[in-house]
Amino acid sequence: TDGSQERLLTASFLDEGPTWAPNGRVLMFTRESAGAEGQPALFSVDISGRNLRRVPTATAASDPAWSPLQP
Repeated sequence: TDGSQERLLTASFLDEGPTWAPNGRVLMFTRESAGAEGQPALFSVDISGRNLRRVPTATAASDPAWSPLQP
């Protein structure tokens, strides 16, 4: 595309490392919490920019990556 439909899907400068899902409909990214003790966490958002959700992880997480789905 020519980029004319470009839009922001997140609203924080603390969001980084975006990766698209293989289906192209979900973006996963790392969000740093504000403050010196902030811990990175994974979030996902759909292509509409709605349905933002935190992805549960056992520890602090960063650098999301997708892998093939298992049947």
